[in-house]
Amino acid sequence: MAPSSLVDLIAALPEGDGWGPPPVTETTLNGVPYAPFSKGDKLGRMADWTSDSKDGRDGRGGRQQYNRNYRDQQIYGAGSNAIFTAPVAEADENTFSVVSREATKTRYGRGAVFTRGGRGQRGARQDNRGGRNQPQRGGRGGSQGYGYDNRGGRNNAPRGRRFGWKDYDKPTRNRDASINIKPDWQLLEEIDFNRLAKLNLETDEGEDMDAYGFLYYYDRSFDKQPVKTAERRLVPLDRAAYNVTTSSDPVIQELADKDEATIFATDSILSMLMCSTRSVYPWDIVIARQGNKIFLDKRDNAALDMVTVNENAADAPADASDGNKDGINQPAPLAEEATYINHNFANQVVLENENQKVEMSHDNPFYNASEETEPPASKAYKYRRFDLSTSEEDPMYLIVRTELDAVQKNAISGDDQFVTVKALNEFDNKAQGSGGALDWRTKLVSQRGAVVATEMKNNSVKLARWTVQSILAKADVMKLGFVSRANPKTNDKHVILGVIGWKPKDFANQMNLSLSNGWGIVRTIADMCLKREEGKQFVLVKDPNKSILRLYEVPAGSFDEDVEEEAVPETVPEEE
Repeated sequence: MAPSSLVDLIAALPEGDGWGPPPVTETTLNGVPYAPFSKGDKLGRMADWTSDSKDGRDGRGGRQQYNRNYRDQQIYGAGSNAIFTAPVAEADENTFSVVSREATKTRYGRGAVFTRGGRGQRGARQDNRGGRNQPQRGGRGGSQGYGYDNRGGRNNAPRGRRFGWKDYDKPTRNRDASINIKPDWQLLEEIDFNRLAKLNLETDEGEDMDAYGFLYYYDRSFDKQPVKTAERRLVPLDRAAYNVTTSSDPVIQELADKDEATIFATDSILSMLMCSTRSVYPWDIVIARQGNKIFLDKRDNAALDMVTVNENAADAPADASDGNKDGINQPAPLAEEATYINHNFANQVVLENENQKVEMSHDNPFYNASEETEPPASKAYKYRRFDLSTSEEDPMYLIVRTELDAVQKNAISGDDQFVTVKALNEFDNKAQGSGGALDWRTKLVSQRGAVVATEMKNNSVKLARWTVQSILAKADVMKLGFVSRANPKTNDKHVILGVIGWKPKDFANQMNLSLSNGWGIVRTIADMCLKREEGKQFVLVKDPNKSILRLYEVPAGSFDEDVEEEAVPETVPEEE
């Protein structure tokens, strides 16, 4: 070979600054793919079939496990395993599924345990290994015998619907506010229910200031178990009943002029405020400060006047905007139906005998015989005063107008007992929003405790308000009627299935209802308003979708304009 000249040698050198063979980006050697590696790699496997797949998960669908070679995965060539992965059509991968042709076997053979329904029954639980069903005692006697399976659900319970199951993607139900919030309203306080639940104020049982109206005697025949062949129909009776707000009550105005108290309210408004932590639906209370006095008022046709149905149920009745096509089982029609039932039921269960009635010291302050064409309903208004003072130096009293519906003789002593009469109503135990209620016609007699417990859960705020009203009025007995539709598909005819009486304080203990917490809420809201200037007007609003109370300071005359405006968003969904 002829010696090369220096010029040829220089021309043969690579153009870069380095030396050696030129770098290549190809990952094939004579057309065969290979994985590049560095000198620090450990060559232990010719082929590794446990490497990550294209979606970062292994072939078994599990999460990527930490392995001991993680240290070496951070060096040169560690991520090149993808070149060995066979290409998979993504459409074929998504449509692939395993079909099992194995026949399904029903375990009704040997070793199966069958249970019978009844009081204190045993709930059967099938373990997840497919073995023999093991009996499991559930609950106390008369409690349906429900147990809990290994998935957290209740076994042996009615299989109509499991609330919360497959509801993770259910859209949140948005309700409209009970009042339109104006831009010129000033937000003073925002209190969540957790803070309200911690308030506490002990007070006395109250004293009677005055009494108005009269009471008929309660018809004890309604306490007897009705005969199936002769159900009692709910009869509509035209009687003059009144629901006058606080500031329009002439008796309260007279007591305010005498400086008998600082806070004035009606039992309907006060019970809503005391039981506010149980409420779900929106509501509002108008608070007017006149001098050093506070009046808790309601607006005309406000939500406080209506009796709600299954407000606290896990799956409360849905509105038309939420897809409920059953018009009579929507919240607004159900509330009108319940209010109608309560009004007529209280009039029907009394014996209207003019010779046997209990007269109060004064006549009904709202009834005018010259203007009314209907006779007055059996109703007594007691104005009672409660001491909400926290110290002797700062006395604070509250006067509330309470209502009583009837009177009855004590079975032992023969003394008169004051009675409040309310009615629970059943619309359709199989419809949406029934809250898993039992069939009253078949279960009210045999499983009365279960029926009442279900109502305590589904109508917690309604029953709590009725109990508070009975305690405020110092009623001896609270009568609860159970009224159902004659036909679940129509809401104009009803039957009375039974009446149960309780002592209000005993019923409050069963519901875990704390009056001291309610008094603490009332005193706290009153103190917030008393800190502001005199002559101001406030509104306390329950958030329609959150467990929050908001206190606004509003200009005078703001509520006269809202009555017509707020009716529009409430009626539009129902028409659709």
